[in-house]
Amino acid sequence: MTQLLLATRNAGKLAELQRLLATAVPGVEVLGLRDVPEYPEAPETGATFEENALLKAREAVRYTGLPSVADDSGIAVDALNGMPGILSARWSGRHGDDPANTALLLGQLADVPDDRRGAGFVCAAALVLPDGTERVLRREWRGVVVHEPRGTNGFGYDPVFLPDGLDRTSAELDAAEKDAVSHRGQAFAALLPVVQELLGG
Repeated sequence: MTQLLLATRNAGKLAELQRLLATAVPGVEVLGLRDVPEYPEAPETGATFEENALLKAREAVRYTGLPSVADDSGIAVDALNGMPGILSARWSGRHGDDPANTALLLGQLADVPDDRRGAGFVCAAALVLPDGTERVLRREWRGVVVHEPRGTNGFGYDPVFLPDGLDRTSAELDAAEKDAVSHRGQAFAALLPVVQELLGG
């Protein structure tokens, strides 16, 4: 069986890609960083989501020798000229402090009217093979930033992101609903034929 490394410790992301690949590309086993010997992870120094995803996937290949997928994602708010963007996870100054990041974002948008609160969740997913082959895809999930957090599912900015066409925030959707429409769900789904082409044959 071919092994594919998803360069993440996020159990939710791993389960999502495992579900998608199980039916689309049988014969490929998806591992996470917890399944391989630990290696020093490079800082995300890229200027774009695509660069950061490629950095992480290249590092994974270098240390494990396995074909590797990595993603980088965040929220880009129109009224903030696309910020927090690649700085989404550390917007408040502390990496991964979701409540502080969300509170800062809502504070910055406090006086912004509803018709200018447009935003997009962005995900870039990169696949890098040991032979140097690289593919990277970007997908965006559009919506608006609401005034107050709603819902307890998901993480990050999910409670304040209301997707276009829906009356529930990302954090009010269940995992299957979110997988089907989210930026990461779209990016991973788009990556499936690439994995199939490069690893499934």
